[in-house]
Amino acid sequence: MKRERAMKKRLLIVTNHSYMFWQFRRELAEALQKEYEVILAMPFVGHEEDFQNMGIQCIPISMNRRGVNPFTEAKLLWDYERLLKKVKPDLILTYSIKPNIYIGLLSGQKQIPYYANVQGLGTAFQKPVLTGLVTILYRKAFQKVKYVFFENKENASEFCKRKIISADRQIVLAGAGINLERYKMQPYPKHTRIHFLYLGRIMKEKGIDELFYAVRHLKKENENFVLDLVGFFEDEYKEQVKELEKHSIAHFYGFQSDPRPFYIEADCVVLPSYHEGMSNVLLEAAATGRPVITSNIPGCRESVENGKSGLLVEVKNKEMLYDAMKEMLHCSREEREQMGQAGREKMEREFRKEVVVEKTVQSLREDEKRDF
Repeated sequence: MKRERAMKKRLLIVTNHSYMFWQFRRELAEALQKEYEVILAMPFVGHEEDFQNMGIQCIPISMNRRGVNPFTEAKLLWDYERLLKKVKPDLILTYSIKPNIYIGLLSGQKQIPYYANVQGLGTAFQKPVLTGLVTILYRKAFQKVKYVFFENKENASEFCKRKIISADRQIVLAGAGINLERYKMQPYPKHTRIHFLYLGRIMKEKGIDELFYAVRHLKKENENFVLDLVGFFEDEYKEQVKELEKHSIAHFYGFQSDPRPFYIEADCVVLPSYHEGMSNVLLEAAATGRPVITSNIPGCRESVENGKSGLLVEVKNKEMLYDAMKEMLHCSREEREQMGQAGREKMEREFRKEVVVEKTVQSLREDEKRDF
């Protein structure tokens, strides 16, 4: 008896963090399930069971996301080799630098259709020697890539300038998009003391040195505020966080699986990051209706209308960050609320999750039709 429909093609998605993929890509995984048999390979650090409950096979992969030990990297490459032999995918979609490069190299050898996502340039493009090596590896890995998805235009242009991939194989998305049903517009808080919120890993590359400088100087001027810190801290900042808490400048909440209550209580969200692909924190803050202060860099400025929904500052400029936070403190509650409303409207116009998901799925679908 003839089958009523052909079996679905097998799509292997390789990423570096199960928790982050659930937070920002679960809607995409669900949409892809309608057209493919989806298999996820990634380090298990949370929510792998949720993906399994969706009917997605999940395969654990051990990975040091930041390390460059040659023996560890050789093992990861070998693990990916075995993964491809086991899964035998019809096509592959990858996220983050190591899956992009290693899977790209292997899929090119094995003639497996391959798509990649560049979620930001990261530290690999901040150090000259490492930048040169990564550029060479990316050129090799992307020789046979079908399309590369970028989260902002500047990152895409950088890959063109470095002759890693031509513009005709680039697709720029609005980051991961924002789920406007999950992150609803919330009433603006009525605090007697302004709450600045920093949400993310407490580390140098997120502009923490500049942020801590700014809040210390605001405190010296007896400004009425508190800095809410949500996220893990790197060891080098442990004592500084304790000191800020001791002097009632900051309150540290640690990692929180659901950031929404903290956005609701924030008067303003601050992210003075050095580099981003597309900051999900800024999208979530704006969707909730909160003004933001952030760096004028690719991956941050796209989500902000300077002076209307937030304030942009020069990257690594602690004095300019201090001035912006002081300006926000001296805005009226109504002015901050209006900025938050403008941010929400921008999310509705430009960053809807369903649009990003459909554009991704459609790109895979149309490319397969052309191949056929």
